[in-house]
Amino acid sequence: MAVFTPVSDDDVRALLTRYTLGELVSLRGITAGIENTNYFLTTTQGEYVLTLFEVLTHEQLPFYIELMHHLAQRHIPVPEPQTLRDGTRLTILHDKPCAIVTRLSGGYEPAPSAAHCALAGTTLAQAHLAARDFGIKQPNLRGLSWWRETTPKVLPFLSGEQTALLRETLDEQIRFADTDVYRALPSGPAHCDLFRDNVLFDGTFEMPRMGGFIDFYFAGCDTWLFDVAVSVNDWCIERNTGVFDTEKLAAWLNAYAATRPFTNEEKTAWPMLLQAAALRFWVSRLYDFYLPRPAQTLKPHDPRHFERILHERRTTAALALP
Repeated sequence: MAVFTPVSDDDVRALLTRYTLGELVSLRGITAGIENTNYFLTTTQGEYVLTLFEVLTHEQLPFYIELMHHLAQRHIPVPEPQTLRDGTRLTILHDKPCAIVTRLSGGYEPAPSAAHCALAGTTLAQAHLAARDFGIKQPNLRGLSWWRETTPKVLPFLSGEQTALLRETLDEQIRFADTDVYRALPSGPAHCDLFRDNVLFDGTFEMPRMGGFIDFYFAGCDTWLFDVAVSVNDWCIERNTGVFDTEKLAAWLNAYAATRPFTNEEKTAWPMLLQAAALRFWVSRLYDFYLPRPAQTLKPHDPRHFERILHERRTTAALALP
């Protein structure tokens, strides 16, 4: 259940006086999600999502909110935070930071085809280019420094073989981050969590249309290739083994490259970044599984999924970047 803070119709009527979004028509809680309270909000002017932030503070939120606004203003299909009468895009409800964003059309596709992968790849490249002039800088908070900090906390729960895999991969990533190749990789604001359930599609399965990207609350500045690697490690695999589906992978990468061609440094770094993306989610899922927050209500994901993917990326050469 993702409605941690109850919100009444009267609460929303009072909230809407701070905006110019019309009058309340309906309010309905959303059960998806694990960190925030979300409601579908319909007013006389449109369809929106109301979010109360249960973990992130008012001081932490501007990067995410303003990045979505920046992208939406450049016609990237993302939820657009609505501006209050006072010119800001964040306010308070029940002592929690909150925002109202536009509701995107469509739903997520659990078993995407090559056509879905191509649409996602194109849109991610467009988002990267559109964010180049975004003014707020914030690192990926789940990047290399977080892996280094978190790994010692999860090692006591691992077998000898798992410990060796994790330590060896992390050491290699630390060394690689200090190379000229890594430093030359194009970078900027990135989604950093573009799994299948964070992309919405309209249309039919045979002829999908892009609905948009959602859930930017793990976004940060990182190499754009890391963003691509995170995505294809979820979109373009055989679910039980982590082995790449080469048709889907080629569709994703070719579509991305048609909008933003990959550099020579990115082509060199590709195998290492695929491992980095797998390591990031193996470490975070190990942490959530063995050291869950006291109030966590949802069952953590099985960490072995990304352990398998990491092992596969270290033993089998992936399709080269186009």
